[in-house]
Amino acid sequence: MKFLILNGPNLNLLGRREPEIYGTMTYQGLEELICRACREAGVEVEIFQSNHEGAIVDAIQGAWSRVEGIIINPAAYTHTSIAILDALKAVCIPAVEVHLSDPDTREDFRRISYAGLACVHTIKGQGVEGYRQAILWLKSYLASK
Repeated sequence: MKFLILNGPNLNLLGRREPEIYGTMTYQGLEELICRACREAGVEVEIFQSNHEGAIVDAIQGAWSRVEGIIINPAAYTHTSIAILDALKAVCIPAVEVHLSDPDTREDFRRISYAGLACVHTIKGQGVEGYRQAILWLKSYLASK
């Protein structure tokens, strides 16, 4: 079983960007946590981060027939990108949406998730631990199908 983990804009600045909201772990630390969690779960992983919407769309489209699941933190594109929504719908790969913070407790505009409309599950407000939860949830979901 192989997962693609996608991270959107500004996640490369973890540890420096608003640590009171996003925590102090760096992006490299997050990648290490993801790799460790996947190894422990017996899942292969590919990780991709981009600040560019089109690159994320390309990565989703490129996942078709290569991975069994997608875990996506679209970051700010959560609230704006119909292109990412359409790409997730087009590939028909089960996806889990992850957010470090809980968008429902923040500004009103953050409460809309276009990407989430194409996801089978959402984990929010769990910090970096949300990625581990998403990996385990998605593995269980796929095993039950």
